[in-house]
Amino acid sequence: MKLLSAAQSRELDRLSQEKYGVASYALMTRAGEAVAAAVLRRWPQARRDGVLIVAGKGNNGGDGMVAARALAAEGVPVRAVLLARASELKGDAARAHSEFVKAGGSVTEAADAAELSAATAAGVIVDAIFGTGLNAEVRGLPRLAIEAINRAADGGARVVAVDIASGINSDTGAVMGAAVRAALTVTFGFAKFGHVSYPGAGFCGELEIVEIGFAPAAIGEIAPRGMLLEAAEMRVWLAPRRPDSHKGNYGHVMVIAGSRGKSGAAILAARGALRMGAGLVTAAIPESIAAIVAGGQAEMMTEPIAERDGHFDGAHAPGVLANLIEGKDALIVGPGIGQSDDTRALLEWLVAEGAAPNRPILIDADGLNVVAQRGAATVKRARGPVVITPHPGEAARLLGTSTAVVNADRISAARRLSELTGAGVLLKGARTVIAGTDGEIYVNGSGNPGMATPGMGDVLSGIVGALLGQRMTPLAALALGAFVHGWAADRLAASIGAVGYLAGELADELPAAVAALAAA
Repeated sequence: MKLLSAAQSRELDRLSQEKYGVASYALMTRAGEAVAAAVLRRWPQARRDGVLIVAGKGNNGGDGMVAARALAAEGVPVRAVLLARASELKGDAARAHSEFVKAGGSVTEAADAAELSAATAAGVIVDAIFGTGLNAEVRGLPRLAIEAINRAADGGARVVAVDIASGINSDTGAVMGAAVRAALTVTFGFAKFGHVSYPGAGFCGELEIVEIGFAPAAIGEIAPRGMLLEAAEMRVWLAPRRPDSHKGNYGHVMVIAGSRGKSGAAILAARGALRMGAGLVTAAIPESIAAIVAGGQAEMMTEPIAERDGHFDGAHAPGVLANLIEGKDALIVGPGIGQSDDTRALLEWLVAEGAAPNRPILIDADGLNVVAQRGAATVKRARGPVVITPHPGEAARLLGTSTAVVNADRISAARRLSELTGAGVLLKGARTVIAGTDGEIYVNGSGNPGMATPGMGDVLSGIVGALLGQRMTPLAALALGAFVHGWAADRLAASIGAVGYLAGELADELPAAVAALAAA
């Protein structure tokens, strides 16, 4: 599922019309007729119970008026509430309104709350108030209309949104003060980022994408680079193994992790890599936790490193690691390493010397916090590919902002982080966002709330590290890793319960999850 921004949606409209000769009213007509068809297909009882169109004065309202005319032509009892005076309408919206009225349609011009409340009652309500261009808080009569629609939905009315639920920012998924809670959203040509990003994803209901005749050449010009990651896209990245292969074919991953009291982070990252099929995994850990880590996962190798106060000794660790990382195919750095002065020295050395053209490095957890202290742009010093996997708090520290700001626009935050660091970015959270260094933005479609438990990020680091070690591109490793991580969690939620499964159990579910994905 490709994703567009609001600007790309506008440009697709403009190019189709101005450059390639697609009539704007033809697009509006097909859009409105698609909404009408979706209503009748989804709720055939609308033929008996009737449909109410709540229309704004822009083109979204015009789509709604076309839907009203199409429904009326099917014999459906339909009426419309216009949140303006007809004299305010312009262009295609004015034409759609006029054609509905000429066909015998009933339109109530609701200019105040009293007129609005008297008009909002129906079995099915079509929300045609705002489209994808909304970028300011909803106020006044439109907000009252949204609240009235939601009250009707609470009372059993079915709500279908035209293009996007009114009140949702189509770029971020943010609620702009108030938003319609739709059971179904019919959008045109492509989904938008706000359809699949929370909280907007929770307001749009089921999403139906319909083709309305945008010029193919216009689509080629805007070249959509956003995508929702789903099983169909991810399955093609799972290559079968040759029958004569051996462990040397599947990468040697080094996990540089852990500190006193945080041995579990190293174990979980290593287990994630092993369960994702890494050929070999070596954990470089402080001496004091070496026995714990070695006992926690028999299949991995361990390399105890000199320490100070329970953390890697920044003066001595680089010399030892310089030899150990030779021949490794990917490095995972950061889970549980702490934020001491020694750790900062080690991270600076690893960024400058650890990554190489054929040896990508993944930085996570405390590694990211240390990078933030030195400045996120220091990651650009790396000689090879770098990927970072922050949660919103870590992303906020890297960007010098707040977690609330990051979560308010996760797409832009991930993109800014990639530009600042020169790294591929995986911004964790509900609907994880992946930003590539060439402008790609992917939104992950797998996962569930049960993943909010300790150690999940460590396992994810191991998964992505294993894929990097198997010579996947950084973007592909982040995308497939995020999806498989969530896919395994979805399987656990279905099999043992939505809450309470553990990060270690998710790691152990990975082989079955990958097999199920390959067969999906």
